[in-house]
Amino acid sequence: MSSLFSVRNPRFERWRWQIFAVTWLAYAAFYFTRKAFSVAKIGIEEDSTFELTREMMANIDASYLIAYAIGQFMWGMFADRFGTRAVVLGGLIASVVAAVVMGLFHGAMIFLIFMFIQGLAQSTGWSSLCKNVGNFFSRRERGRVMGLWCTNYAFGGLVATPFAGWVAYDLFNDWRLAFFACAAVVGVVALLILLFQRNKPEDVGLPAIDDYHREPAEVLDLDEPQQAHGWAEVKAVLSNRIVLLLGLIYFLLKPARYAILLWGPYIVYQELNNVSKLEAAAIPAAFEFAGLFGPIILGFLSDKLFRAKRMPVCAISLLLLTATLAAFIPAVHSGSIPLVVGMLFLIGITLYGPDSMISGSAAVDFGTRRGAGTATGFVNGCGSIGAVLGGLLPGYFETEAIFTGFAVCTFIGGLLLLPLWHLLPNSQAPAQGDTLGVPAAPATT
Repeated sequence: MSSLFSVRNPRFERWRWQIFAVTWLAYAAFYFTRKAFSVAKIGIEEDSTFELTREMMANIDASYLIAYAIGQFMWGMFADRFGTRAVVLGGLIASVVAAVVMGLFHGAMIFLIFMFIQGLAQSTGWSSLCKNVGNFFSRRERGRVMGLWCTNYAFGGLVATPFAGWVAYDLFNDWRLAFFACAAVVGVVALLILLFQRNKPEDVGLPAIDDYHREPAEVLDLDEPQQAHGWAEVKAVLSNRIVLLLGLIYFLLKPARYAILLWGPYIVYQELNNVSKLEAAAIPAAFEFAGLFGPIILGFLSDKLFRAKRMPVCAISLLLLTATLAAFIPAVHSGSIPLVVGMLFLIGITLYGPDSMISGSAAVDFGTRRGAGTATGFVNGCGSIGAVLGGLLPGYFETEAIFTGFAVCTFIGGLLLLPLWHLLPNSQAPAQGDTLGVPAAPATT
């Protein structure tokens, strides 16, 4: 592998890491406007001028998540056809507008509508930016690179929640500032995308990444020329049995993550005695702090130990996640802050790794660079349908019941991956009648 990447073009390398950095910042920034409402909930519940019940908060979260799921299926295909730049810039700007409106105007229906708009805006990010990174990094390095890149959403959530809580409750004692402060951060990052992002190496006069690294390209089973873009390409990706299975597993995994993201501060504030609003906003950050390490660890292991196979590390991590989710129940009932922080950290370690790999590098591998937007959009869209449950269930059921359900779902996901232990994507044109996503021949592994 070292000889494969022995010829290095300094200009190409600069562009690769520039794209890595600016896309990393873009997806991390989305979490600021995404987390603003979860922090604002604490103050809204005690605001006598604005009545919003716990059930209505759950419905507003569901509105966001339904829009997010719809957008995932849509924007991935748009990214493949029109490029990352147009899709992500539009999403960042719309996200800022939605957050500002929610800070200025208060009412259940206004929040319901603009959280739906926020969901559509947020959903422009993942599939588009994953495709962007896939265009600059080849498969044999993609596990490590995307493992590092996928720390963006753990970092974004880790920083966004305490930042919004600090501005809203420490500096101004007004929950509305959670929306305004987060919108300002996203606005700055939108400007950076405008200045420093490009869709693919060819846009700046460089060769495609496969040519640069002299690596066989992953292929789609298409009759039309490789330069064409159309519904045949989308059909090839969406008929891939591995992409479909990744979507199912991500559907099972996503509810746990979003329940903690959207309801973590609220659950902590309700379950633990003698914690302040700021502490309640900060304690769930242990979950997202752990998420900085999970993707890096799994990405490195998949490339180095399992030779670019994604399924073994995901299966192992999902089974470990089952145990940590079950252990969270007695931890939160103990009332011990250090124990709850520790369990949230362990959940984050075992959840964020497979989360990032299933929706990122694995989806890009099996969707190929050409169909990466469609594949990552589909997988993350399926996960986002599951995330709707993560937003709704805490508003209607007790913590113990929902975490038991999450543990069962992740256990099933781990079992589904075990038979795919040795799977690799096609790296050469398939023979007539072959289907996309069958295991590669031993000689190519």
